[in-house]
Amino acid sequence: MRLVIIGGTGLIGSQVVRLLTNQGHEAVAASPRSGVDTLTGAGLAEAFAGADVVVDLTNSPSFADDDVMSFFVTSTTNQLRAEQAAGVRHHVALSVVGTGRLPDSGYLRAKAAQERLIAEAGVPFSIVHATQFFEFTRAIADASTVDGQLRLAPVHYQPMASADVASAVARVAVGDPLGGILEIGGPERVRMDEFIPAALAAAGDPRPVVSDVHATYFGTELDDDSLVPGPDAELGTLTYDVWAKASA
Repeated sequence: MRLVIIGGTGLIGSQVVRLLTNQGHEAVAASPRSGVDTLTGAGLAEAFAGADVVVDLTNSPSFADDDVMSFFVTSTTNQLRAEQAAGVRHHVALSVVGTGRLPDSGYLRAKAAQERLIAEAGVPFSIVHATQFFEFTRAIADASTVDGQLRLAPVHYQPMASADVASAVARVAVGDPLGGILEIGGPERVRMDEFIPAALAAAGDPRPVVSDVHATYFGTELDDDSLVPGPDAELGTLTYDVWAKASA
């Protein structure tokens, strides 16, 4: 099977390419570095020629509301048009748990727009909704720091290792199109205002934390289930402690 991985040199993409290659598939990493630009459309026709599956793992370089909306709408539209012309039989996209139920977040509004385009395009599709990655814990903390203090909502979430995300994406990519969404999450449900400070402290970063019910995440306030996958979600196996020891 020939699969083109858009964003195939990134954190998730590089792992997906390796997994698929090890399974005997032809997995092609596509990115601006290889001459494929989803915003201009350059290189898409050539990359998709003969492809069975396209996996979209792109992300916007800017999270400003207008920028992120423009990125996902333009990138997704260009990919889908090129896929239709090339006869691609399966479009797979990685998205976020919480998309569709947090409209105050500009980022998640853009992801919802992306998903609508995919569902309406006519190319058989699968969408994987993942929770936050362990690897982004510090980035979430930095975005939540005000005057040297972590301001985090006292809500639950279910972060996961990027390796578990990549494994799920690779498995979906070689399967039949879902025509819908698969939710995946980490093995443990944790409190954001407890987990993130503890993870930072273990890494020698003892930033003080303020639990704030009005603290925002990607521009939106959260309730206790906003970022938690549903009861039918598939859960990863790597706990944070195991991942942290392996990553040290």
